[in-house]
Amino acid sequence: MDLIKPDFGLFVWQTVVTLILIFLLAKFAWRPILDSIKKREDSINDALDAAEKARLEMQNLKANNEKLLKEAREERDKMLKEARSIKERMINEASTEAELKASKMISAAQEAIAQEKQAALNEIKQQVAELSIEIAEKVVKKELNSQENHMQLVDNMLADVKLN
Repeated sequence: MDLIKPDFGLFVWQTVVTLILIFLLAKFAWRPILDSIKKREDSINDALDAAEKARLEMQNLKANNEKLLKEAREERDKMLKEARSIKERMINEASTEAELKASKMISAAQEAIAQEKQAALNEIKQQVAELSIEIAEKVVKKELNSQENHMQLVDNMLADVKLN
């Protein structure tokens, strides 16, 4: 029962020992413990600040990357648009050039056809003239076998010619 109801002396000694223990702990243990807790708290705060700075820097880098990506896309779109316009211009130039060449070839062919046609007509006229002369020669020879037929032909021709 002594433990349940301690003596007044025991109570005093336990109080004194407790106070001495608290004093010793305060002098030698609490300050180093509190200092180490303070250092740990400071290092945690520094780590949090560094993490926040890193997060902000990552956001800036992400924004810069997005900006660069947007610029690259715009540049790509610009290049594609320019390539399309160059392609269309080249196609139009080639088409125009082909049309001009075709037009020149057609006109040259038409000129050649006209010249060939004229040459053929001239040749036909020449052949018709030669045939007419041959026919006329044969007719005249046959008609002019005699002097009398000859005189009659001259008279007929003179009669056909009208004088003004």
